[in-house]
Amino acid sequence: MATEACKKGQIRVNELIAKPSREVYPMDQLVIRKNQINFQCTVLDIPSSRLGAKLVDRYRKDTTPLEALEQQKVAALAQEHYRKRGTGRPTKKERRDLSDYAQEQEEEDHEA
Repeated sequence: MATEACKKGQIRVNELIAKPSREVYPMDQLVIRKNQINFQCTVLDIPSSRLGAKLVDRYRKDTTPLEALEQQKVAALAQEHYRKRGTGRPTKKERRDLSDYAQEQEEEDHEA
């Protein structure tokens, strides 16, 4: 995922677009564009080995402005306003039920 994001230009290190092989150092400023929002963080230190996701916060500081987080909440509400969850294309089962119903109606029309 990170490699793809770098290739798409969604990762910046110190205001420069990062390549996948770019090394980061303590105090580097990262900007990660995800879901149309620029998340910002500062690298505090580099761990000596790989570590779990729960421990990552020890090595970075989130500096994302509150406006960006508010924008994310507004975007989620706007998305929900236009299309409620569960609406949209019918599922395969619903399409079969609709098709069966339409066939029954046609049969009734031919009999009458």
